[in-house]
Amino acid sequence: MVPGQIDIIHMVLNAGPVVQFVLFLLLFFSITSWAIIFIKWRYLRRAFRESDEFIEVFWESRDFSVAFKEAEDYPGSPIARIFCIGYLELRKLAQSDREEGGGYDNSGQRSLDNRLTGMDSIQRSLRRAINTEVTRMTQMVPFLATTGNTTPFIGLFGTVWGIMNSFHGIGLTGSASLAAVAPGISEALIATAAGLAVAIPAVIGFNYFMQKIRLVESELQGFTADFLNIVERDIIPTKGGKG
Repeated sequence: MVPGQIDIIHMVLNAGPVVQFVLFLLLFFSITSWAIIFIKWRYLRRAFRESDEFIEVFWESRDFSVAFKEAEDYPGSPIARIFCIGYLELRKLAQSDREEGGGYDNSGQRSLDNRLTGMDSIQRSLRRAINTEVTRMTQMVPFLATTGNTTPFIGLFGTVWGIMNSFHGIGLTGSASLAAVAPGISEALIATAAGLAVAIPAVIGFNYFMQKIRLVESELQGFTADFLNIVERDIIPTKGGKG
């Protein structure tokens, strides 16, 4: 080994069993965190890309039935899934009207009460769908926050334990020279360094994903408002005609 170079593997192998257990626990947190970061990065990247493409198709078609068929080509888009739920609820409403043969006034248009009931049903479905999408996007992300909050303390525990053993060994041998103290302390401090190395990317990943999820949620809310406006204005006309 080059003089002055730190041999991490040697320090880990020569650490005490408690410090080794702490390092193994930190390794578990690290592997899991990086797996979540990779999975969520791919998921959100696909969600943004396919949502942008579907929105473009939606506004170009201006036809719900055409957009519904096109939505099948964008399985990774939360907005496409939201639209499909709203469209299916709208179709159920239309089918219910046909089966009951009612809900219309003398001019052949939907009565105000039935119109409001139908809009309320669609709004509830869309709200549930948005909550489902947000829940899906945030799955596993809280683990990154847990990792960022706990791993520095786990590493610190390993360090404190290792230093305790080092001073205990000094007391038994009666030697307090730097050569006797330094190796044990350096081996103990590796646990704190490992804890910070695990926590930093986890915190960065958590903040990044939460910001992206809030952005997707905002886009879902905006699309839902546009969808409801179209339904209220063009699909379910008011009593005096289309608004």
